[in-house]
Amino acid sequence: RLYQIPFGMPSCKDESEAHTLYLVGDFSAPAEFFVTLGVFSFLYSMAALVLYLRFHSLYTENTKVPFTDFCVTVCFAFFWLVAAAAWGKGLSDVKAATRPSTLISAMGVCQGEGVICSAGTTPAMGLANISVVR
Repeated sequence: RLYQIPFGMPSCKDESEAHTLYLVGDFSAPAEFFVTLGVFSFLYSMAALVLYLRFHSLYTENTKVPFTDFCVTVCFAFFWLVAAAAWGKGLSDVKAATRPSTLISAMGVCQGEGVICSAGTTPAMGLANISVVR
């Protein structure tokens, strides 16, 4: 929800006055889907572990229980692939929206003739990239 994050924009006319610029974009849905699926996967794996360890005889005697477990696991694997792809796209959109060149082009102060604006640093996105790989 980048639209909730204010960004202080300096004003060249008056040094003490700063304008507030809000970032554009709401990329929370892919992240929420990714996290929700991770929580459900964890809960299912805990339930399956209890089934494997505590009710092992039920698992070995009934042929429908292993097949159901297999089908649910395949569904979770498919949804995990979809969630990782959605979060990867959401992350690339967040990177594009917060790229320093994008922010500079959105500032009216930097559009004047003879004005040179540059980013101080480039944001580090290493941990965010790792979250997609997991």
